Amino acid sequence: MSSDSTPLQSSAVIDEAVQTLLDGGLVAFPTETVYGLGADAKNPEAIKKVFATKGRPSNHPLIVHLAAPDRFDQTQVDWVPVLVPWVRDLSEDALKLINAFWPGPLTLVFKKDKSVLSEITGGQDTVAIRAPAHPMAQELLRKFRSGVVAPSANRFGKVSPTSAADVRHEFEGELGLMVLDGGDCEVGIESTIIDLSSSDHPVLLRPGLITPKEILAKTGIKVYQAGEQFKAGDSLPRVSGSLKAHYAPTTPLRLYAPGRVLDALSEFLDTKSRVAVAVWDFESSLGDDGHPSAHFEEVEVPSDSGTFASRLYRSLRDLDQQGWDLILFPEPPVGEEWDGVRDRLQRACFGSGPSSSNHDSN
Repeated sequence: MSSDSTPLQSSAVIDEAVQTLLDGGLVAFPTETVYGLGADAKNPEAIKKVFATKGRPSNHPLIVHLAAPDRFDQTQVDWVPVLVPWVRDLSEDALKLINAFWPGPLTLVFKKDKSVLSEITGGQDTVAIRAPAHPMAQELLRKFRSGVVAPSANRFGKVSPTSAADVRHEFEGELGLMVLDGGDCEVGIESTIIDLSSSDHPVLLRPGLITPKEILAKTGIKVYQAGEQFKAGDSLPRVSGSLKAHYAPTTPLRLYAPGRVLDALSEFLDTKSRVAVAVWDFESSLGDDGHPSAHFEEVEVPSDSGTFASRLYRSLRDLDQQGWDLILFPEPPVGEEWDGVRDRLQRACFGSGPSSSNHDSN
């Protein structure tokens, strides 16, 4: 395990985590995207525990996490034996994507092998798989020697956790949950999801750090947006994070257009008096010539898309705990590299507010 992942967890702790999974228990562990709530992907009772602990609808599919093959001394790592127990067919495109981006924040959706539990797939004939890049996740998965389902380690629909402290805070009083601490997550938003199961073309189901542009540049594979290039009757699989309301703080969250903070404040002023306004790090202060009836405080956010993503959930969590009446974020710029955070922010806005139990309705 690399020496730069802090704090280091001893291999005895990893062994204990493996035993917990084998015993049907839950282990929260770090990945490069967010912390996952892990359970043995071949144990239906353990999987039910994940849904119950999160409060997640059982028809909402989970992603299976697999270890990378041990032998990295070859020019080409052989992923086929790793995937064969889980997927029905592996296309040339699939192997190209895997060789270019795994381990990493890319989830691929395949037609599932008949042995894959329907508890994982939400009753569909597809399964979503990824190999996380975090060294602690890899060590856990290698020692476990099988697949682990691991949705984000938070209550369903809420802001995803990017530190072990977030997980503990989220599941305070949840007895028997083991939490592995691997420091803060670098990527900070969930993986890109690409469907390889339903048409002749790979289709983007959830944007993330890895963009279609980057995939095209590295592999020559064109990834289509959902809705492009489809024959009548084609339908896409349901996947994690695809509900309209998700990743949501309890404080109402809204986006404002460039230069339109005061408009946003006017729009919500009837109920809001203390407002946190996120502003780009290159912008000068909003000044105090705003609304006398609103007290607002500025919070700088990075104008680099990768840094913004890595800090997004941390910012939302922190602001949510500071007792604001409203949180305003700038609309992300156009461009594929911003699509992941735009997707998360729009869903977070939709689900935000004290009554954010509106997930099941959409």
